[in-house]
Amino acid sequence: MNRQKVDLLIRAGRVFCADTGLDGPGSVAIDGDRIVASGPDVVVDARQTLDFPDDLLLPGLIDLHAHPAPSDWYAGIAPDPFILARGTTTVLSQGDAGADTWPLYQDTVIAPTRLRILMAISPVSQGAFAQTGRFEDLDNIDVESCVSTIREAGDAIWGISVNTAVQVAGDSDPGEVLRRVLKAAEATGRPLLFGSRREPSDWPLAEQLALLRPGDALTYCLHRGTDSGDESIVKEGHAQDAVWEARERGVLFDIGHGMMSFDFGVAEAIIAEGFLPDTISTDIQRRHVGLEPQHDMPLVMSKMIAAGMPESQALMRATANPAKAIGMSGEIGTLAPGACADLAVLRWDSDQTPLMDSAGVSRMGGRFEPVLTVRGGELVADRRDQ
Repeated sequence: MNRQKVDLLIRAGRVFCADTGLDGPGSVAIDGDRIVASGPDVVVDARQTLDFPDDLLLPGLIDLHAHPAPSDWYAGIAPDPFILARGTTTVLSQGDAGADTWPLYQDTVIAPTRLRILMAISPVSQGAFAQTGRFEDLDNIDVESCVSTIREAGDAIWGISVNTAVQVAGDSDPGEVLRRVLKAAEATGRPLLFGSRREPSDWPLAEQLALLRPGDALTYCLHRGTDSGDESIVKEGHAQDAVWEARERGVLFDIGHGMMSFDFGVAEAIIAEGFLPDTISTDIQRRHVGLEPQHDMPLVMSKMIAAGMPESQALMRATANPAKAIGMSGEIGTLAPGACADLAVLRWDSDQTPLMDSAGVSRMGGRFEPVLTVRGGELVADRRDQ
């Protein structure tokens, strides 16, 4: 009996897939850009076989908040070398383009890049092309152009990005900013990737969350907030009632680590009482280049594990959960036969290097390091010798 012939077979000491329930030694067989078999008993003939007996093989990581863009754009970071090469195969751009810059973004970022990029478009026509000219002036919010661009783009634009922090909204009424953007979201049936108000403490978090709808995602959910604690999801050591209520309505909670939005104390408090963020994301941007250790999805996953999140839950929140959030379950975030062959191999470094939050508070623990990335069945990054 002839065995199936495939292009690539990857074996690993641990194969994890939250979607299919795999968690143990096994293999994934790939033919073309599709997974054809996965699990502990894969028997095929392969043109190429790779073995990782001590490592973790899982679906390609999905980052729900990133800034893949040219380096001369505000926050922009080169997608393939700094994101794809480090185990992440799909990202959601947080407002890097608006209606006016969307064609340029498609041509200069999406088209030449192997990383899969979806857009949470800015309702400001220039997007994050430059730091200024965003929500400081309410007239910059162009609902009509935003709606028209989304309708023309189709599935390439997942939703709309809006940030009401004072650094972005300036003196504008943050509630009015959100209400205007919601008009575009409702007209197109798209979700929001929402950055909440932090300082000054002029808009209670409960009022912000009350405006969000099922499928909208609150990003930066682990920031510390002000000394009063009103703008953090944690108050007096516990997740606010409004946070639990928003989750019950279907609002998602995304990490969006960034430069200033990850606090170990907040993470530990919510994990201890069973409130786990829905998705792990980096908010990776130009300022992260050159940091040691390099800021990436495996590092943020490791921080969540150090904060007390069970490892399997962290892996799920970097694969299956964000796939569902962006409407791509079954295609990515899974090792199921028929899915796109996006995979990552991670190696656990048990070195007790301090893991730092945004305020410089540290926790000791090991961390995941990316070893191999497969995108659409092709090896795009191999770091075994690094």
